[in-house]
Formats: sequence, structure tokens, C-alpha cells
Amino acid sequence: MTQRCALLVAALVPTLLCVGTSAALAAPKPEAPVVGTRLAKGMSYASAVRLSHQRDAADNGRTLMVFEIAGDPTLPLYVSRDEGDHWTLSGKIADQTHGGSAHWSLHWQPHLSELSRSSGDLPAGTVLLAANAIERNADRRITAQDMQLYASADGGRTWKYRSSIVKGSGQPSDRLNGGVWEPYIVVLDDGRMVAFYSSERHKRAGFNQLIAHKVSSDGGRTWGEEVFDVALPGGVDRPGMAVVQRLPNKQYAMVYETIDNTAAPNSGQVHIKFSRDGLEWNAADPGVGLQTLSGGWPSACPMIQWLPGETREGVLIVAAQRAGGGADPGARTLYRNDTGGRGPWWETVAPVQKRTGNTHAGWTQVILPRSDGKLLHVTSSSVAATPQVDEDNEILYASAPLDLNRYEAENALRTGAAQIEDVSASAGRRVRVAGVEGARLVFPVQSARAGQRQVQVRFRDIGLGGAPQLQVNGQPGQVLGTSQDVGWRTATFQAAFKSGENRIIVDNPRQPLDYDAIDLGAVSP
Repeated sequence: MTQRCALLVAALVPTLLCVGTSAALAAPKPEAPVVGTRLAKGMSYASAVRLSHQRDAADNGRTLMVFEIAGDPTLPLYVSRDEGDHWTLSGKIADQTHGGSAHWSLHWQPHLSELSRSSGDLPAGTVLLAANAIERNADRRITAQDMQLYASADGGRTWKYRSSIVKGSGQPSDRLNGGVWEPYIVVLDDGRMVAFYSSERHKRAGFNQLIAHKVSSDGGRTWGEEVFDVALPGGVDRPGMAVVQRLPNKQYAMVYETIDNTAAPNSGQVHIKFSRDGLEWNAADPGVGLQTLSGGWPSACPMIQWLPGETREGVLIVAAQRAGGGADPGARTLYRNDTGGRGPWWETVAPVQKRTGNTHAGWTQVILPRSDGKLLHVTSSSVAATPQVDEDNEILYASAPLDLNRYEAENALRTGAAQIEDVSASAGRRVRVAGVEGARLVFPVQSARAGQRQVQVRFRDIGLGGAPQLQVNGQPGQVLGTSQDVGWRTATFQAAFKSGENRIIVDNPRQPLDYDAIDLGAVSP
């Protein structure tokens, strides 16, 4: 800290920290409102698929969804005919393989998908459900897992057991359990089916938990040998909850959590890695941790979805259960990246604003694009009366467009600035930039075409007046005007952008200012 900065802080703004990139100001934070429509009681693990390859054209467009309910030995199946605005309980899916034993239940970690092409003797349009059947003994301790695959030939109305993918054993809390968890099904271009899952069966080989897959060449009737995808030796790291997305460039992206059982600072951080064919992942390579330029990162239970964007890369969207490093700890934001999953990630406000309070609130979410450009978002949320009780959680859903041209100030690379919790800011935080030379926010942004763009900077002064300055690629932006909003002001600039990456700098060298976000307008010739 320079002497000038320290004097300015002490004399003018007692609450302003003139610090580096990772600082944050502690301030009382009123509880943010919960946003979303309640569907039903549900603890966690929502999964949904929109049908688009059905033989009966009337079934195309229907959305199916399942989730976990504490204490229910089955999976509830909900159906929507309007892309998620309204839902109806269609039935319940039960274990079909253990003779109706009260010790077995099919209700953990479901994943729904639809075949876009044939796989073995299953035609395109077959709906698949992968889920974990759990056995409990008389003391209610878990003794075995049977990761099962079911298929529906009539759009989810009836289901038939297909196979057991992999089996495990033991209570999750037991140190040497051999559990298997979290199935996720992907079908390759040649029709082979791949089942990804987490495995604790290799602890004696030095892997606390790892991510693996098996391949089926006959539509999921039988499965090949286990292949490791993320395997980090040492007995500490627990990679798991893998989700794989096929990208338009024909590569595959995998996101997963990596829990560190020594409670390391970045335990739970979501990582991403890529494969050319969906089968070769280089198990020793952990990939790259998702992170904003300011050091925030999503944590635990990831879900990934590709969306079209301004550039050919499109936009990768990731949901997570919580966050660290100064990102929204309540995980009321999603994360996006428009550089192919490499480079910085940016938070964007999620359609559902859930309530936290227990570890299962937000545990595996639905992020599903709709035909009207909105994103359907479904997640579990704790309830106001008993937020700490995960059995009381409820399922919330909402659809809204994502603002892919908004860049949050708290995600930018910052110098001489500090983050402050603020429910009036768009993502619940603002950044205060000191009024000294060198204090700034830097936003690297992508532009599909060269041309003029407007940039709106949402800011407010702290009683000392002042206005922001803006540069794009080293050139000052033209000030077009300033407008007043409730509690905030918006300064509008116009600047020349080049095709590709552009560097926006926002600063205020005369007086400290608070910033919420910047918004990019469309390119004009």
C-alpha cells in the first residue's frame, strides 16, 4: 500500500480498502429474496431432458424431470408440455431387479437422457434413466450400490430395466468403503454408449476416489472394462460428479468437482478438461480449475451446458452448488465462458435464486435451453423454517434469458480495489475502486466483429462525486451521457472494438467509486 493510498483511505473513506486483487470488505448482508416457483418437496439431484427424437411427433417438446426425495424409495417423474412453465407428476420409477426387497431403493443420483441416434438395438428417441439403487441393512446403513440403466420406448411412460453398469459396497462415511456414485450417460457418434461415474473401489491403490467410464457396444445391455478418466494418486483428492457435454466442434468437455479431504482452500473447485473422442481423457491430468480473474471459483456438484453465443466458440454455462474465492457463496449465479472453456469465467445471475442452509441445497441442477431463448433452471433449495434440514428441501424452477453481455465488476481483474457485499448490485456484490492512479478494473471481452460498440458502466459515487473513465484497447471511449437509476448511475461510452479479444479498462483516478457491472451493446458498422 502506498503512503498516498493509505492517507486517502484514512482521511476520506474509512470503509475503503486500498488493496490488491483478493481483498473483500465484510459488511452486513440482508437476506436476498428467494426467486423461483415451488414444484414439490425434493432434497437434491434434479435431472431433465427435452424430447426431440420421438417417433410420435406429438411427444417432441415434452420435458421429463426426476429428482431425489428424502425417504422415498422411488424417483418421481414430472412432465412439462410448455418447456418448464408448468409440471405434472406422471408417475414414479422403482427398482425392478431386487424382488421388491424393502432393503433396496432406486432414488439416488438420477440422470435422464434421450438417444439422438440408435445404440445397439435401441432406436433413436429411446429415453434412458441411469440411477443408483441402494441397499440398506436393518440398521439403515448402506451396504451396497447397484448402478442401473433403464430404458423407455414410449417417451417415459413405461420403463424397463436394461443392465447393471457397475456395483459398489459400503457406507459412504466408512473410510474404506468401495462405493460407486453419480452415473452420467453419453452416446458417441458411432452409437456406442459411455457411462461415466465416480468410484471409491481403488482406495488400496492410492485413489481416495476417481472418475471412470465403461463403454457398451450393444445399447447398454453389457459393459466393457473400467477405464480411468480422472485419477489423482495420494489418497487425498476426490474427483467426482462428472458431467460430459458434446461440443459443436466435436470435442467433449467434462466438468467435475475435486474434493480435498484435508480441507484445502480450494476444496470442491470445479475443473474442466477436454477429449477429442469422449474416451481418452488422460487420467493423470486434472484439467483446469474454473476461475474468474479476481479469483472466484464455482464449487461442487457441477452441471455444464453449451449455448450459442456471439462468437463461433459459443458460450459454456456451468452451475455449481456453492463457491469460493470471493464468488457468490450462495451459488445464486451461473458461470460462463466464451473462449471454449479456456481463460476467465464470468458470473451471471441465475434464473432461480435459491436459499442455502444445507449441503444438498443446489446439489446438481438443471440448466436446459428453451426454444424461446430462455434458460430453464431447476434446483433444490432449503426452506425458511428449517434451512439446515436437507430432508425438508424443495424443488424450485424458473426460466429467464441470461444476460451474456453483462460483465460483473467483482469478476474483473482489479488493482487498488475491494469487493463489498451488496444486495442492490446485480449479482449481490460491488467493487470499490480507489481514486488514485493505477487503481482500475480490467475486462477482457470477445467481439465477433470489428466496429463501434456502446459500453454502459453501472456505478455510484460515495458522496465525493466523480465519474468513471473508460478505455478500449488503449483508446479512450467517447462519453455519450450519464443516466440515473435507483441507487445507481449509468455512464454510457462508445468505443471502437476489434474482432477477437478486447481489453476494457475502467478507472477513476480522482475520486473513489463503486461499480456493479458493465454492459456491452451490439456492434455497429
